[in-house]
Amino acid sequence: MLMVNKKFLSPYSLSIGLIWLFHISGILGIIYGDARWFVEATPINLGVSMTLLIWQEYRQIKFLGICLLCFMVGMGAEWLGVTYGLIFGDYSYGDMLGPKFQGVPWLIGANWVILVICTGRIAQEFTDNLWARALLATLLMVFLDVLIEPIAPVLDFWTFNGGHAPYQNYLGWALVAFPLQCTIHFSRLELKGWFYHNLYLLQLLFFMILLLRLNSLPNF
Repeated sequence: MLMVNKKFLSPYSLSIGLIWLFHISGILGIIYGDARWFVEATPINLGVSMTLLIWQEYRQIKFLGICLLCFMVGMGAEWLGVTYGLIFGDYSYGDMLGPKFQGVPWLIGANWVILVICTGRIAQEFTDNLWARALLATLLMVFLDVLIEPIAPVLDFWTFNGGHAPYQNYLGWALVAFPLQCTIHFSRLELKGWFYHNLYLLQLLFFMILLLRLNSLPNF
């Protein structure tokens, strides 16, 4: 009887396996299956990703505090955007991201947490300079947003007035993200493991593949 390596059945390994399963299933389902059903399942995907991310370091009070800060700042910045057209430009959210608070889906706050934490962890691999880490992580966040923006209206995530995200949007992302990244790095938050790298890579793959298949995606 073959012995299964316990390392591959550890909660840590299973959490990485789960996010790969959800993201790859979503990509294949949107492109080849019932696209609307899989897009409507996006809140589940984000919710699972957020839960597993928090589980990685939930014993750290500092980690939980920074996650809460990222959530509140992200929600606040988005509220200013959808209400007054500030920071990111004039836009509104569709229905695919689930329940909203004054026009902003709660899961957008969760997505800010995911992106800030994941890119912050990745930046730690490249340099010991804290300012450089914060800048690199911010650029990784903006790069992902560049991939997301053309897809977002097609998937009914959000839509900018005029149809395209203005340059202000990307500048706004950087202005909001950079102070949050500084908080992570100057507070010496300890983030361990490769879960964060996998989650960021999966988001890159998800939106990159959908961007390449943009013309074949249905309109929701």
